[in-house]
Amino acid sequence: MKTIIAIDNGTSGTIAIMKEDNIYFNNVPIFIQQSYTKTKQNISRINTYKLKEILKNIDNKNCLVLIERPMVNPMRFKASGSALRALEAVLIVVEELNLSYQYEDSKSWQREMLPKNLKKEELKKASLDIGNRLFPQFKDNKHPDRDSLLMAEYARRKNL
Repeated sequence: MKTIIAIDNGTSGTIAIMKEDNIYFNNVPIFIQQSYTKTKQNISRINTYKLKEILKNIDNKNCLVLIERPMVNPMRFKASGSALRALEAVLIVVEELNLSYQYEDSKSWQREMLPKNLKKEELKKASLDIGNRLFPQFKDNKHPDRDSLLMAEYARRKNL
């Protein structure tokens, strides 16, 4: 069986690795540092060293990495900048490890894995509920959704 790695993009995202009955699920590793702007504030960044540690033993000949396409919206400049920084960090690690990858729109996997006609605020709760039913071993994980797990399951079902 192919190893499927699903990454819910962003510094508040998760990563799921699925190979046969072995499933890994956790937060994307991050660190906080002071921003480089004039205003004193902190930013979250992907910890590429820890991400590489998580992915380094993956067989790159039989693996697919699904990366959720980042939200880019000029009206949400700060959030878009964070999403693009996170994407670049993930891409650097994935490309250094020579892992094949593709982008996945959230709507694609949500259409298959979540109920229809949910409002935006209902998506995270549905992701958590359905993810916990499908993967009860992770029900105690404190993350508010199971997006990367559902993305990986979507890829497994679609035989991507």
